[in-house]
Amino acid sequence: MIVAEAIRLADEVGFERLTLTEIARRFGIAQPSLYKHINSLDGLQRLLTLRMLTELGSTLRQAATGKSGSDAVRATARGYRAFAQSHPGCYASILRAPAPEDDQAAQAMREILSTLYDIFAGYGIEGDDAVDAARYLRSTLHGFVSLELSGGFAMPRPVDRSFERLTRAIDLALRNWCIE
Repeated sequence: MIVAEAIRLADEVGFERLTLTEIARRFGIAQPSLYKHINSLDGLQRLLTLRMLTELGSTLRQAATGKSGSDAVRATARGYRAFAQSHPGCYASILRAPAPEDDQAAQAMREILSTLYDIFAGYGIEGDDAVDAARYLRSTLHGFVSLELSGGFAMPRPVDRSFERLTRAIDLALRNWCIE
């Protein structure tokens, strides 16, 4: 319940503005009472991040299942964007790589990467090239959704159309990824 409320709060005010004081207020309890359930704000943020990574992994896997090539890329990109739109405050929680000692977060990241690597394999992209492709895809999608979430697309053209063009460009880039 605490993590679910932290997600709601972070989506309202932003991940960086999440406080235990506000969480406690929402439950109508004193802040020290939260420590029976969580050890710190960092601990709560970790649990929130873990939940977000798991949700993103599930969203991406579901989007890609049964698809390949450009269909998989477009569906996955749409899933990533929908995730960011549904969690505008929590989105920031997934941007940092998990701590090396956090096995649960590392496993959630492996699930996300597994989906991406499966998609890239359909393009003949494997090994170190797949790592580069994952960084490319993530950077591209992050740039778009970050600008969109912050109101950075004020031009009078439908953002959805621009996003569809972006996904086509990603597909073209991946088709030519291993060409030297």
